[in-house]
Amino acid sequence: MPDAWRICRGLVLLLALSAGLAIASAASRAERVSLPSLDVSLAFQDFSAGDSGAVEYARLKKDGQGNPLALQTAIMRMVPGEGGPDIDYVDLIGAVHIGEHAYYQRINGLFRQYDVVLYELVAPKGTRIPRGGGKNRSIIGGMQHGMRKILGLGLQLEDVDYHLPNLVHADLSPDEFRASMEKRNESISGMIGKAWLAGMGRQHSAAAIRNQMMLFRNLLSGDSNKALKIWFASEMADMNAMQRAMEGKNGSTLLTERNRKAVQVLREEIRKGHRRIAIFYGAAHLAGIQELLEKELGLKPVKIAWLDAWNLR
Repeated sequence: MPDAWRICRGLVLLLALSAGLAIASAASRAERVSLPSLDVSLAFQDFSAGDSGAVEYARLKKDGQGNPLALQTAIMRMVPGEGGPDIDYVDLIGAVHIGEHAYYQRINGLFRQYDVVLYELVAPKGTRIPRGGGKNRSIIGGMQHGMRKILGLGLQLEDVDYHLPNLVHADLSPDEFRASMEKRNESISGMIGKAWLAGMGRQHSAAAIRNQMMLFRNLLSGDSNKALKIWFASEMADMNAMQRAMEGKNGSTLLTERNRKAVQVLREEIRKGHRRIAIFYGAAHLAGIQELLEKELGLKPVKIAWLDAWNLR
């Protein structure tokens, strides 16, 4: 497979994992503004970890003939087990950082149903993202803007309302992020290299070959924009395998340490008496956060719902 394919696959993973870094460069300090409540219902289904195994927080929804219909992200509801904290539930809301405008509008409505929503953003405490996203001159931010224009989609940092009064920053500060990377002997260039290697490692996998064949078939249909959108969505849905290859046995600052910070802030918010809590993080983070909540707080997953992030019809 040509190097271009491996690079594209690595870029998909890098974009999926590192949006919190791109968001930080677009952030500014601002006051929270209260907005009217919206009623947004979720079609939760009972979840059994024993039946499904490891949770994939992003998936490709298909019809009965195998045609892609949507890229979806999960919302997992976790409740206290015996001896767990005195709360009603924690919802893990998976995000993709490029998606349909309607997807982000629905998420904005969902946020209003929680006492508190914890969100990812590598930035100093108190930093807020201006409405509309502000200017983002980072390399990753530039890639996101280019990708969303090609695919005709919206961007998380532009469409999500980070000024809702119940949103709470639950991520590392830039100083904490740099310190963790130094302690782990990590670097941004190394992170990009791992993403490239992870993409190269999957070049002969069944999923990669299937996605490539789907792209060729869709290109022959004459709609190149739709074909490219379906291919990117397929790669996003398979990103957990690439994430595991990139993380290794010792984890990373990009995922592991930020997940730990989210759980630390969750403990603080529970102590304040909040009962209905959401954690809004990139879908690639949430399997790790779920594991921490099960082991450290005694929460258990009981229900799951799915949101259409990309329309592929």
